[in-house]
Amino acid sequence: MATASELLQLHFDTFVNDPERWKTLIADDLVWELPFAPTLGHPARLVGRDAVLAHVGWFVGAVENFRFFDLKIYPGANPSEASAEIKAKGLIKTTGRVYQQDYVLFVRVENDNLAFIREYFDPVRAAIALDAPIPALAG
Repeated sequence: MATASELLQLHFDTFVNDPERWKTLIADDLVWELPFAPTLGHPARLVGRDAVLAHVGWFVGAVENFRFFDLKIYPGANPSEASAEIKAKGLIKTTGRVYQQDYVLFVRVENDNLAFIREYFDPVRAAIALDAPIPALAG
């Protein structure tokens, strides 16, 4: 049985570099919460494989040479839970701007798959790199 820490490591190892393998890590009913994404006009919650893969496909398609680094994984008190801090960097294809981000993720594993992810990131950094408006600031 895979622990959350192990699957979190695999998540970062395969998300960009081996997307077909990454797809095997996620549950069909995965819930991926992105509490700050609505600031950019994106959903705060993705439910199910199709919704997750559509969003992930958009992101991976928008960024080139995306890489994660400085990963720190924190096992939870229960082996089915873990959290992580990680940095990332890539180039936004449409703007030519560098996207640098710090992420914090909390995950829960069920039946050897990622069943829940909560991801925090700085939406202002994303908006600047994407040259995107921040709907939450429009008024």
